[in-house]
Amino acid sequence: MSTPLLVQALAVLSAPALAGATVLGLRLRRGGAAAAARQERLRERIAELEAHCADLERTASCDPLTGVWNYRHLQLTLDREIERARRAERTDQPEGPRPLAVLLLEIAGFDAVVAEHGRGRAGAILRDLAQRLAIEIRRADTLGRYSGEEFLVVLPDTGAEGAAQVAERLVWSVRRHLLLDWSSGPREPRPAHGNGLTAAIGIAVLPEDGTHAAVLLRAADRALAEARAAGGDCWRVRPRPGDRPAAELNAPLASPPEHRTTAERDRLGKPGSVSPCAGGDPLAQPVDSHTPVTVAGPRDVLS
Repeated sequence: MSTPLLVQALAVLSAPALAGATVLGLRLRRGGAAAAARQERLRERIAELEAHCADLERTASCDPLTGVWNYRHLQLTLDREIERARRAERTDQPEGPRPLAVLLLEIAGFDAVVAEHGRGRAGAILRDLAQRLAIEIRRADTLGRYSGEEFLVVLPDTGAEGAAQVAERLVWSVRRHLLLDWSSGPREPRPAHGNGLTAAIGIAVLPEDGTHAAVLLRAADRALAEARAAGGDCWRVRPRPGDRPAAELNAPLASPPEHRTTAERDRLGKPGSVSPCAGGDPLAQPVDSHTPVTVAGPRDVLS
């Protein structure tokens, strides 16, 4: 067979193969584009699910009335911080165990707000006040609604002195907070002697008052009862042997700087950790709040 005939024969035989290869290439490109589209849709769906899970997680951890952390989140946080403090104690760090304090805060006088404004508006006022209290603590601290008008504050790396300063600031903030005003006219000036609300706070410190969540909260509850019996608008620590008289309990608990841990010194050195009770009125306008849904939470003992 001559060369031209051979070339023609090969051309005739390879034409179907070339056509098949072309069709296969087109199918592969189309399949690749479809796979890429499917992957993009999957990525979008995964992002939607992650955002939805984050919303559910946030909803499960937040109190729907006040917008601060709820009882469940407080329980998990307190258990985690106690374990963290115990772990630091077991490792025998040179500066000693990490301090931890809890504040149990109860707002008094809220019944008059409910009687004057109704439960819907009173809920908005409570939310606004809770948001104000949340501003008064560090990002590392945790404030949540314990039950009713009671709030719990978990203060990592904070000893008795730092807890007393935070308690004093929160008591002052409740007393001087500017309540929401629904009137159409100009806002009335802040009352000279407060807004009718007061806070009583009980303080408990690990390990002096206990090394378990239930024991710490029991100590804070007893200290809160002492503050309530004193007329409120103050804070108390659980009485211990050798404590100062009750009349002196609201004075800051001073301890020598050399006896403080590094964490406590860092806490006391942070801006805003000094009580504003002596001085002007630095509080800004209240945080805008949305219409809430009233939810009553049970008061249990954290474990």
